[in-house]
Amino acid sequence: MSPFPVVLASSSPRRSELLTAARIPHVVRPSDIDESLLAGENPIEYVRRIAREKNLARRGDATEVVIAADTTVVVDDQILLKPADEDDARRMLGLLSGSAHQVITGVCIRRGAAIWVGHDVTTVTFAAITPDEITELIASGEPMDKAGAYAIQGIASRYVEWIEGSYSNVVGLPVAMVWRELRNFLS
Repeated sequence: MSPFPVVLASSSPRRSELLTAARIPHVVRPSDIDESLLAGENPIEYVRRIAREKNLARRGDATEVVIAADTTVVVDDQILLKPADEDDARRMLGLLSGSAHQVITGVCIRRGAAIWVGHDVTTVTFAAITPDEITELIASGEPMDKAGAYAIQGIASRYVEWIEGSYSNVVGLPVAMVWRELRNFLS
């Protein structure tokens, strides 16, 4: 595809799987940063900032094309990051039950001094989830490392009634948007 190596600055296996499925060869070299939400920061500012910081934290050779991303979930103006514990996951899933929410992913692509930052928004509507179903979902362990405490490609797919926007964005990386921008960096 390109003489330039693509580096995914993320430890998310889902992001790597999405790139692999799209036949975008890459290596995984996660970066570690503080992902705390800043006071007064809105969800779009947050994911764009975190994606950029993850990208810039990944030092590398100027020929590498580095991709970093961050995803969050927003329901009723509340930003849902990864749950801190099972009680937090239960709270989040209760908020999502029977309602629509937005999944927002910030993406940053960089090669040398050239940098691009963007974001994608997908709306997901959940069916009502009973307390017993929430307990079952939490017991599976699936919610614990996911923004909003669910994986659309996992058990929680049972509750997805409607989606408007990019499915891959909800998984963690809006692949079509990434490919569109990545082509500019690989030419």
